Amino acid sequence: PYSFSSQPRSLPPRPKYREQSNAAETEKGPVRYGNIMIDPRVVRGNVLSVRPPPPQSTEPHTLEVKRQRRAQKHVLARRFTQEQIRPGTPEPVKGREHVHVQTELYLEEISDRIIEVDGECQTDDFLDRPPTPLFIPAKSGKDVATQIEEGELFDFDIEVKPILEVLVGKTVEQALLEVMEEEELAQLWSHQRAFAELRNAEFAELQRLEEQDRRIREEKERRRLEHLEKLRKQKETAEKIAARAFAQRYLADLIPSVFNNLHDSGFFYDPIERDIETEFLPWLMSEVEETLQKKVLGRTMLDSLIRVVVEKRLDEFSHPPPSAQTKAPAEEPGATDAAPKISGEADAADQPAAEKEETDQPVAEEEPS
Repeated sequence: PYSFSSQPRSLPPRPKYREQSNAAETEKGPVRYGNIMIDPRVVRGNVLSVRPPPPQSTEPHTLEVKRQRRAQKHVLARRFTQEQIRPGTPEPVKGREHVHVQTELYLEEISDRIIEVDGECQTDDFLDRPPTPLFIPAKSGKDVATQIEEGELFDFDIEVKPILEVLVGKTVEQALLEVMEEEELAQLWSHQRAFAELRNAEFAELQRLEEQDRRIREEKERRRLEHLEKLRKQKETAEKIAARAFAQRYLADLIPSVFNNLHDSGFFYDPIERDIETEFLPWLMSEVEETLQKKVLGRTMLDSLIRVVVEKRLDEFSHPPPSAQTKAPAEEPGATDAAPKISGEADAADQPAAEKEETDQPVAEEEPS
């Protein structure tokens, strides 16, 4: 891979005071930078046509590896031989141990902790540069003086005349200019008032015309809307008339058939006939049923009375008293009289029942009222 490194160089001398301008501009000495244009590793031209060199293998050759291993074995064998030749220290006796002792000329204190010492260094503070003193060149030459008496260079009476003429002339000219300016301003104001009156009149006329145009446009819009509304109503009326005519033609045959079906189904009926069917006939049937029940009740009561009377008579005749049995032969002619009497009693018993039936009939006739 490509890596860039510049040539080492010494630092420029630092000034004692800080410069007011940029420090980079005041540095002295040439500044050397590396130039990649002269680097042989940079390819120039078309890089596609240049075939890159074959990559060099980073692994060492097999013969080189064998040679290095052989040298390492030779060094190890020599070291082992020297250790065998050198006499060693005998083993310590029981209860003792060997201790390393310094045999150098000067003894050195041995400790596990490395001695550390703190050191400090303080650089000088940057001082502000004092202001540069004003440059005053050295005096050269000789001083010369001249004495001027009164009236030699300037006479007031003579020199003041042109100045007064100019002042008076300028004052008069300025006064005339101011008068002319006032007259011109008065004329301008009069023209301005006339122009304002004319403009106001034109503006009023313009407003009147705009208002008239607005009213005309509103009237035209209103007329147009009325015409559109009229056309819409005419169209709607025509559509309604056409729809009504179509509906009449379509429903001409439908309405009679519908009414006939409804009449057959019972939706249309005669109110008198319906009143008779729903009100009168049920009342009549109830009254007839009540009358028949009363008649049946009267007949039932009459039958019960007749039965009771007949049973009593039968009991009396079936069990005659003893005195009556002895007198029976002498009173036989009276037996014929008893039968009519019994029949008379039966008639008397039937007569109240008939009267009761007759009395019930008016009551049944009065109830409907």
